[in-house]
Amino acid sequence: MSEVAPRFPGMDEIEVPRVPPRLPQRPGPLTPAEPVGAAHGVRRRGLSPGRSSAPARPGRAVAGAAVSPPPPGAGEDGGVVSTSSRTVRARVRAPQLVGRRWLNTGGVAVSLADLRGKVVLLDFWTSCCVNCLHVLDELRPLEERYSDVLVVVGVHSPKFRHEAEPAALDAAVDRYEVHHPVLDDPDLVTWKAFTARAWPTLVVVDPEGYVVASLSGEGHAHGLAVLLDELVAEHAAKGTLHRGSGPYVAPEPAHSPLRYPARAVVLPSGGLLVVDTGHHQLVELEADLVTERRRIGSGERGSTDGEAASARFSEPQGAAVLPADVAARLGYDVVVADSVNHALRGVRLADGSVTTLAGTGRQLRRREGGGPALTQDLSTPWDVCWFDGQVVVAMAGVHQLWAFDPDAGTVRVLAGTTAEGVHDGPAEQAWFAQTSGFAVQEVDGVETLWFVDAETSALRWLRRSGDVDRDVRAVRDDRMANVEAVAGPGYEVGTAVGLGLFDFGFRDGPGAPVDGGDPALLQHPLGLAVAPDGTVLVADTYNGAVRRYDPATGQVSTLLTDLAEPSDVVVDRGPDGETLLVVEAAAHRVTRFAVPSELRVDEGAHTVQRPPTDLPPGTVALSVAFTPPTGQELDHRWGDPTRLVVAASPPELLLAGAGDAEGLRRSVVLADPVTSGLTGGVLHVSVQAAACDGNPETGEVPEFAACHLYQQDWGIPVRLVAGADANLVLELRGA
Repeated sequence: MSEVAPRFPGMDEIEVPRVPPRLPQRPGPLTPAEPVGAAHGVRRRGLSPGRSSAPARPGRAVAGAAVSPPPPGAGEDGGVVSTSSRTVRARVRAPQLVGRRWLNTGGVAVSLADLRGKVVLLDFWTSCCVNCLHVLDELRPLEERYSDVLVVVGVHSPKFRHEAEPAALDAAVDRYEVHHPVLDDPDLVTWKAFTARAWPTLVVVDPEGYVVASLSGEGHAHGLAVLLDELVAEHAAKGTLHRGSGPYVAPEPAHSPLRYPARAVVLPSGGLLVVDTGHHQLVELEADLVTERRRIGSGERGSTDGEAASARFSEPQGAAVLPADVAARLGYDVVVADSVNHALRGVRLADGSVTTLAGTGRQLRRREGGGPALTQDLSTPWDVCWFDGQVVVAMAGVHQLWAFDPDAGTVRVLAGTTAEGVHDGPAEQAWFAQTSGFAVQEVDGVETLWFVDAETSALRWLRRSGDVDRDVRAVRDDRMANVEAVAGPGYEVGTAVGLGLFDFGFRDGPGAPVDGGDPALLQHPLGLAVAPDGTVLVADTYNGAVRRYDPATGQVSTLLTDLAEPSDVVVDRGPDGETLLVVEAAAHRVTRFAVPSELRVDEGAHTVQRPPTDLPPGTVALSVAFTPPTGQELDHRWGDPTRLVVAASPPELLLAGAGDAEGLRRSVVLADPVTSGLTGGVLHVSVQAAACDGNPETGEVPEFAACHLYQQDWGIPVRLVAGADANLVLELRGA
């Protein structure tokens, strides 16, 4: 798999050290006009003769197109760094599309030769990745606008073992309403051929079959539209553009009462409220789990408040029933995490009416925020719960926990820096990875918030550590980044099960390694519940199982297996005793089970396989290429507008060059295997650049210009090899 894998709110991901560096501001535009904050790793086509960029300025680096395979002598990423205003590139033909099978084409294989005359946009994605889901939504308007000249091809290159199963991909394409051809690439053949380095990655191929751009992460809709306009004009003039329909063939629609349900909660009046994600509705079921009391939401995707029959949701994912006294005070009973609307919604059970509580409908692209809830952007809220007198939100899109104060009508960051991974300790410095489910446990008056992080296959907890600071953190530098904590103190975070972004499996045993033994492993869990005996039940989604964690012993065992992507588990304390309700998303149902005796499983451990980058011991020249898009300039009015942060895992890998400093170049010194005993590790690189709207001829930036923040983090698996290339070139945004 990829050798350089970025991680930040617009991208998946890295293995992380237990003691992280202080990371800079996460991505996001400083103005909403152009959402480029997550536009990372962009490798644009080389400048053609007669076309030049804006005049070079101090600190400006220009990179050319990245292609596969890289030309001889090129850096590992196939690019170079230059302060010249022009970089000339050889045109490189796009590799062939090779995979196991095709979806959404009527069973017909598609080649790039078949698509000559069209602009082809390859979307390398994996169905577990929230940032990939963001890109699917970003591409929909482009697919409609350029329907006669653009063909989008999804290349599904799986991270998790389960995602490589044909049935899992079939379900993902259906679940996320992917309306373009999809190449099933389980062995990452096409991923490697195009040198993809992150989920998601976008590659643009022109009508003559040449790679013209490669972009990592999300937030590229504006830049893609500009590029598409250029390509359409250029190839229409050359006579190489062919208008007309593409190879997409819609599959036969499937019908079921529930469609990929995500969550279920027991209602105060009895019965069950199911979050019916695929139907964009909430469904109240009787105890038989079949008879419907009513549906809340029209079933059409949208964001509309009002009566139960007319209100609209967009892929709601989570729900929480408020305490009775709180609900009576507020006038609504249930809070819903409305993921694609980037909003929290309130539901009054008396009449099913729906009200928006938080969010603007726009996706948050920064790492900090807070204040009045209805004016604050959010990012893919995945679940909610009532904890410590507030609604806690799993803000999956930025890998943080947020808090909503319903009385004050405000939101704030509760925990997390937006760095993605496993890092425990003070909550304001913790790292999360697509938090997806909550459960609250109270023992002797002390509340513990249990949660699962899907991308690290981890079960974790949060509890109070002292007085809680509920203030909203102010941004210190609107141009660059708030590198300070964006959440207040008062909570701590710990991990019960889970090793990191690249480690998963299906194994019982101790939650943490003991005396060198093998720890228990999960695979992309999405839900959980607290059992009456105090154990924690986990919907281990990609293992198709319900697991049990005992906090008293630290042991993990297995209760149920052979489930269809269980996304939630509920303990139902009915008149006939306790039973387990399991939401089986891929089977479109909720199933009741008697509480089973424990099983014992060990199907082994798995890791995400990615070849390491060979670097020599000693000094390595690290450089990051960045060129602002047309019409923008690096903003030097208040000093160097770029920042580079470097760290390593383990820390001993990096002898010199660690830390936070301005500039896009750094000399780092790597450990000697002979003296250190290390053979490799992970190099962590974070970069920022601020660019403002400026004069493309003079390079001047007006006093009140709109400014834009660019951000990327890389996690680079490194192997120490004597004599390897001592230059490491990364691209933030090439020209």
